[in-house]
Amino acid sequence: MLKKTRSVRAGTATLTFVLPVPDLDGPVSVVGTFNDWTPGAHPLRRRSNGTASASVVVPAGSTVRFRYLGSQGRWFDDADADEITAEGSVVRA
Repeated sequence: MLKKTRSVRAGTATLTFVLPVPDLDGPVSVVGTFNDWTPGAHPLRRRSNGTASASVVVPAGSTVRFRYLGSQGRWFDDADADEITAEGSVVRA
């Protein structure tokens, strides 16, 4: 699941990347244009509601490309993204 929250006053958008814990096979981080594709910069943290999530703040209206990086170097996309391309998931903030 991908949640978008905009702050009109600040001109930013918070993107929250959420995955169900049962779908995770070890640690997962979200990497993309917001962190220069740096693995481990935004790890998904387990929550008490059975999910794991990470949030990033980006300029409102920006286009963000991202993918999840799981254990053993497994890359995967988010079905809730605005678009999925050969380079990964795309969301418009």
